[in-house]
Amino acid sequence: MTDELPVSDEPLTTGEPPAVDERSGGTRSTPEPPAASADAVRERRPRRVDAGLDGILVVDKPVGPTSHDVVALVRRLAGTKRIGHGGTLDPFASGVLPLYLGLGTRVVEFHLGARKAYRATVCFGASSTTDDLEGELTPSDGPVPTREAVEAALAGFLGTHLQLPPAFSARKVGGRRAYALARAGHAPELPSRETTFDALSLERWDETDPERPLAVIDVTCSAGTYVRALARDLGTAVGNAAYLGALRRTAAGPFTLGDAISLDTAREAAATGRFASLLRPVGTGLDDLPAVTLRPDELVVVAHGGWIGEGGRLPAPSGAARDPAQAANPTDATVRVRLLFEDGSLAAIARRAGGRLVPDKVLVPRDGAAPRG
Repeated sequence: MTDELPVSDEPLTTGEPPAVDERSGGTRSTPEPPAASADAVRERRPRRVDAGLDGILVVDKPVGPTSHDVVALVRRLAGTKRIGHGGTLDPFASGVLPLYLGLGTRVVEFHLGARKAYRATVCFGASSTTDDLEGELTPSDGPVPTREAVEAALAGFLGTHLQLPPAFSARKVGGRRAYALARAGHAPELPSRETTFDALSLERWDETDPERPLAVIDVTCSAGTYVRALARDLGTAVGNAAYLGALRRTAAGPFTLGDAISLDTAREAAATGRFASLLRPVGTGLDDLPAVTLRPDELVVVAHGGWIGEGGRLPAPSGAARDPAQAANPTDATVRVRLLFEDGSLAAIARRAGGRLVPDKVLVPRDGAAPRG
């Protein structure tokens, strides 16, 4: 017997850890302060960061529950309060939903900008008020598109373009959600946003209903892309109308359907005391960031928020491993670096600053050991 998915009224993405004192040894007013001494801090105990399960759980979200419903269920199964997810899926959508537990919540921001991949079913012959199957449909009187026309139109969406978000979206307009305005009968004026389609391929064409053909499309795109807006715009591009009939996320950054587990698997593991075995290490999926392995004395310094010297252990900064939110600004300070335990697990994420590595996210547990998970 399986549990019903609980409904929670907490915020959609939860689990951001409480503010932690991450003092940097490199913030003194003297021109060139020395590196924080390991001897000076060795007697201090590394502060407690988290005492629960730490890691990443990749779930195959089913059709029906909201992303937050899944978060609430896993929170209960894991017995933890610190949990968040790596990108919302609508209730009618399914597929890869990474969940970050315990110390994993500290690295969510480094995954949110990752590329996503989907398998989308686009229904031609009608438009939808929500651009998907949940809205009110209006039949189109335009010519029925052919497979060749749709494939030609898809090619025009490749690359970077401006995309108009759906009226029923979570974007804010004047402090209110666009979908709230749309439900109240007000057409929200939403600014277009830049989006990138890296790959678009028509995998299947279904003319079972010749007046309303279906196209199954594989999509690889930038974070924040509205696939239902793609369906809408594709219908317009072929002189007809279209809406999104089904959506399955096949990848979120480095995580794929092959990595994902079902909710029933999570329930069974929790019931038999094996839940921790499902978790991937906190540092999973961050391999694009350069790494430095810490010496024992450096680990003590980093555990207390102190900076350490690069010591010639890193190549010159490049644009490949920058904070996604600041990728357009090629400055040394935007480069993020993984600081690792000797066993290769993640101890902290730091920024480069004038030859120093200044911790932004410290993951060292209270006992100084590698995080669990």
